[in-house]
Amino acid sequence: RACATRSSREGKVGAGAMATVFSQVGWRTGVLSGGYKTWRRAVVAGLRSEAADLPLILIDGQTGCGKSKILDHLAASNAQVLDLERLARHRGSVFGQMTDAPQPTQKQFESDLWMRLLDFRFDRPIFIEAESARIGRLQTPKRIWRSMKAAPRIMIEAALEIRATFIAREYGAFAAESDRAIAAIRSLAPFHDKKTIEGWTELARAQATDTLVAALMREHYDPLYDRSRKRRKDKPIATLRLSSFSEEGFAAAARAIAEEAAAVSAARPTDQMPRQTEEHGPLAGLGSD
Repeated sequence: RACATRSSREGKVGAGAMATVFSQVGWRTGVLSGGYKTWRRAVVAGLRSEAADLPLILIDGQTGCGKSKILDHLAASNAQVLDLERLARHRGSVFGQMTDAPQPTQKQFESDLWMRLLDFRFDRPIFIEAESARIGRLQTPKRIWRSMKAAPRIMIEAALEIRATFIAREYGAFAAESDRAIAAIRSLAPFHDKKTIEGWTELARAQATDTLVAALMREHYDPLYDRSRKRRKDKPIATLRLSSFSEEGFAAAARAIAEEAAAVSAARPTDQMPRQTEEHGPLAGLGSD
């Protein structure tokens, strides 16, 4: 979807011309009266903390369980997926910068989130990966975060050795740049003793990626996840254990998760489902100029 904004007579002409161009190349296009300020108010209203919880299904599990891969397979099967890491351009850890490109601004992140939500139906589940309240330097909006904390969870499990191999492959390019890896490791200094930090630093210098990743997962990320999980009082609605990380395995996990989510949605009373009102509906505020 493309959205041009206008806030004056001159802006109306420019926005109208842009909308014409966008529509001619096949994009679904509208013109928003009131310009960016109107759009920003809609984003803030849509993500405000008092709005109804979203029908999220949380894909949970320790670092390296292939949760992002599973989300990709769910999206490929036309499931509704809200990929926070992709929108934030960050994988959520100190090693999580996806590229050399910077993360978006907080406002852009929120706009992208809201545009994605406008494409969804709220009578169907929305799959999302378990994240912390911050993704890199970006803050998860209150409505999303509150919905995540209340959402039913499906747990993904896998042996540490398999997870470490997978993460080493995924982060290989980053680990090969030892200076960046060492800087990331040293940012963990407030949480570990000097000996541990120096040990990880030496592994980074030697580019012993597999050993470094396994050590970080065993000594930092797995304990961090376990502490976070203990703060939740609910139990997962299902647990899937992956024995190998093949595309077929991820696809099978996605199918099993979709079946679990369908059962949850079927059992959910209709009057508890959030609705997209006229105010916040898919084309709210879009004129036909």
